[in-house]
Amino acid sequence: MKKFRCGDVVPGCTRAFTGSVDEILLAVAAHARADHGLAEVPEPLLAQVRGAVVDA
Repeated sequence: MKKFRCGDVVPGCTRAFTGSVDEILLAVAAHARADHGLAEVPEPLLAQVRGAVVDA
């Protein structure tokens, strides 16, 4: 199991996600749309997210 804290990439955001890397990336994309107003997550941001995913 892995975990990711959005605040590690977007300062001030308190959302956290756990699951497989694929599950986290799907949840982060939905969160980015709903809470950060991003219609699409740019590749550089995805790279930051992948780099911030750690073992739970």
